[in-house]
Order: sequence, then C-alpha cells, then structure tokens
Amino acid sequence: MEIIEVNSAATRKSFLDLPRKIYKNDPNWVCPLNNDIESVFDPRKNNYHQNGKCIRWVLKDKDGRVIGRIAAFVNNKKAYLSELTTGGCGFFECTDNQDAADLLFDTAKAWLAGNGMKAMDGPVNFGENDMWWGLLVEGFAVPYYGMNYHPPYYKRLFERYGFEPLYEQISNSIEIYKPFPERFTKIAEWVVKKPGYNFEHLKKNEFQRFANDFKEIYNDAWKDFENFTPITDITIRETFEKIKIIMDEKLIWFAYVNGEPASLVVIVPDTNELISNLNGKLGLLGKLKFLVNKWSRKNKRMRAIIMGTKAKFQKHGLEAAMIIKLKEYVLPLQQYKELELSWVGDFNTKMIALHEATGATFSKKHITYRYIF
Repeated sequence: MEIIEVNSAATRKSFLDLPRKIYKNDPNWVCPLNNDIESVFDPRKNNYHQNGKCIRWVLKDKDGRVIGRIAAFVNNKKAYLSELTTGGCGFFECTDNQDAADLLFDTAKAWLAGNGMKAMDGPVNFGENDMWWGLLVEGFAVPYYGMNYHPPYYKRLFERYGFEPLYEQISNSIEIYKPFPERFTKIAEWVVKKPGYNFEHLKKNEFQRFANDFKEIYNDAWKDFENFTPITDITIRETFEKIKIIMDEKLIWFAYVNGEPASLVVIVPDTNELISNLNGKLGLLGKLKFLVNKWSRKNKRMRAIIMGTKAKFQKHGLEAAMIIKLKEYVLPLQQYKELELSWVGDFNTKMIALHEATGATFSKKHITYRYIF
C-alpha cells in the first residue's frame, strides 16, 4: 500500500472520487459538493488556515487503486488549551480493511506528532462543528446537509485502532404537523407575551446588526464548555455565505430581553434534498439542476444547525418561544414536514432537556473519538 499526499489536480480528484465508489450501492448516501469539501482545504475560503494548518492523503493498494483517504488538522487556538495538545483527523473514507485504516490513522498520527500534538480527535472538521463532525454510529438514514454519513463498519475500524469515545452527538427530529406537548406550548406562549421580551427573524438588509448579535450571544452561550474558543466576525460571515443560496431569513430567529441580545436559533432548509442528483458537481449543468430542483422539489426538511442562549437567560424559556414563532411561519406554508435538531453533545444537558420538552424523537447518533498517542 502507498500513502500519497494530496497536492495535485490528480490527487485532489482521487480524494473526491473515493466516496462515490464506497457508497455507490448505498441509497441513503448523498454526495457532498466537491466545492464544499475543497473549500475546507483552501486558505482563501477557510479562515482557520490563519491559525492552523492541515494536510490530506489518499491511500492506494498494490494495484494502484485508491482505497482510502484521510486529512489531519492542527487548530492552534484549540490545540494548546490543555497539557494534552490535541489535533484532529477527518474526511476519513476507507474500504473494509483494517490494515488500510491503520495506515491512514498512523499517517495522520505521525504528522500530528511531528507538529507537537499528543492526541487526535476524529472524525472532525477544520472548521466549526456544525459541518462534517463525528462518526455516524446509529440512524443510517438519508443525511442532512453537512452531517457526516458513514458505513457501519467504520466504527469497528476506529475502535480497533484504539480510538475511544470522547462524547456522543445526538440528533433528534420534530414532526412539523405534530402538536408540541401541552406544557411546552404553554411556557412558550407565556414567554412570547412577557413585557420586555422581543423576537425577530433575520433580515438580510440588516445583516451586520444581526451578525453582531449572533457573535455576542454565541460567545456567551458556549464560553463555559471545555475547549471553547470565541467565534470571529469572519467565521460568522463565512458561515452565512455557505448557507446564503438556500437561506430563508424567517427560519433564523433572535430573542431580546429589554433590548439585549439573549438567544438565537439558526435553521436552514436541507440542501441535500436539492443536490442529491448532482453527484457532488456544481458546474454549469449542476447549477441548472440545482435551480430546477429548488423550483420543482421544494424542501420538506429543515435542520437546526445552531441554538444558543446567554447564560443569564438560560432558564427563561426563550428557545421554546422561538420554536413556536418558527412554527407560526412554517405551518401556513404547508411545505416542511420535518425539523432535525442536530446535534447536541451528551455533555449539554440543558439542550438535551429542551429537545425532550419539544417531544422530539431520536434521529441519529454520531461519536467524536479521541486517540492518545
């Protein structure tokens, strides 16, 4: 077997083409867009390159066939938050071959160790954790856009190498036309009417105001979680650029208490419904297909990619109120059928409780693993 660094047009093509071979007989898999994958590794499109580095490889067998791939990342803002300096590996794909998987993991490990790391988490992304994060281990159904999808045998490849679960990531699903539990609805409706409480959806023509509010809420809401690093203006802009083509401003809500930004929820229509027949390619023909799909198919699914509330407002019922406001907009459309709340870590007990309060049902489980050198 031969490990080859991805540093040419030919190796980039091999890196992108491998999943098409691995999942060709899997009806649930949706091929990610080539542009989305490549943007992770492009310093012009991913600001994480300003404070870190990444590399990727493909693996060929003795006959020259590509049978595996992997990437490795060092995020300098997060790697040194504890004595156990930790990098990441991701975009792992491999045939059902433990020797091949071990060689891929060994390669990532050696590069990370050479860059001062003592452990690696995976599979993760060189970016925010709303995209390409965690190994799918339960719920092998059609994935939502940006959510990792894997064959069941990947769990065995990771764990036999020596990876151990760091945390579980749970996604739950809400049926849009199913009534919320009575208690949830009463609390939400009471919060909506409270004096000084105001709820607004995103307005594109006031993007900078909402971007500032997003930053303020997000950085307060997540500051107490381990290894948290504040989100930056450029990351916010990049995130919204990625979802701009599909974004519906009335699915993104902010809550204010006496004028202070307090809580937010970012929901997007599921892009995978519109790219499932593009085979990852968004050239001229792909763009035409996308526009036809957008007009003819109509989204039936939505994904909540970010929810957060400032610490001092976390028991005020703001999230429930925003979900009710969302439903007031969605129901008359008679379009959407499902909202996936994805994902919440098993360490985030408050958000898990919110999912349960909505009456949401289990959808998927991913695991973020750690391997200590």
